[in-house]
Amino acid sequence: MSECISESDCIDHLLRAGCPERVIAHARAVRRVVDEYTGDEAVLGCLAECGALLHDIGRSKSRAIDHAIIGGDICREAGISEDIALIVERHLGAGQTADECIQLGLTPRNCMPVTLPEKIVAHADNLVKGTSVIHIDERMIRIADLPRKKRHRTYHLALEMELFSR
Repeated sequence: MSECISESDCIDHLLRAGCPERVIAHARAVRRVVDEYTGDEAVLGCLAECGALLHDIGRSKSRAIDHAIIGGDICREAGISEDIALIVERHLGAGQTADECIQLGLTPRNCMPVTLPEKIVAHADNLVKGTSVIHIDERMIRIADLPRKKRHRTYHLALEMELFSR
């Protein structure tokens, strides 16, 4: 089982990485949304909570889409568990296949959320704009220009996560 990290330790990691306050505020907002999905005994809540706090740690080095992969690497370099590094790496939208990563100019990695904590954090991040919680309908409008496959993936992730909503 993976080691969970306290909220204060997660915030310390963000600060040491050089994340600005707006990134930390966003991470805390995503963490609050995650709480709505971690009441089920099937979900290891501490992993999702820590993953939510650290999901944008890569924004300390990049404001581009590559921040997720950079963030996963930052977590690994800091000795944070691989389970949490994968949550960070796989949080974009509803994930990216290795081929999609190549098309985006990213390192070809499978960045599709697989575990429940990975899926919960990706979904929770989809529901937060800045520090405000938005409805999935608003997220779908915001991604209307993405390929149909990615829009469907985002919508189906939202439907799946509703099974775990409190």
